[in-house]
Amino acid sequence: MLNTNKLYTETIIVQSPGNIISDMDGETVMMSIDNGKYYNLGVIGGYIWGNIGTPITIKTLVSKLSNEFNVEDSQCKKDVIHFLEQLLNEKIIMIEKGLKDS
Repeated sequence: MLNTNKLYTETIIVQSPGNIISDMDGETVMMSIDNGKYYNLGVIGGYIWGNIGTPITIKTLVSKLSNEFNVEDSQCKKDVIHFLEQLLNEKIIMIEKGLKDS
């Protein structure tokens, strides 16, 4: 059985529907209609959110972040996967297709 709470670089993710998004002084804030919670995604989280409006692999997302914010790929991958796993646990994002790294 696939563990849906574990993400890999080839996992394809996308925003879950039912969230209200707003920009507050450059930081992205959101309210989940489904669970009634508010979230402050911050600047980088907002950048991530903007890039997962359509299905995208985590590998592609990490590459975009590494280039945009000039951060090392390995650290970026670790941080992004951790952040996305939190969003997944809150049901704010969905897995389109779960695949493991080669």
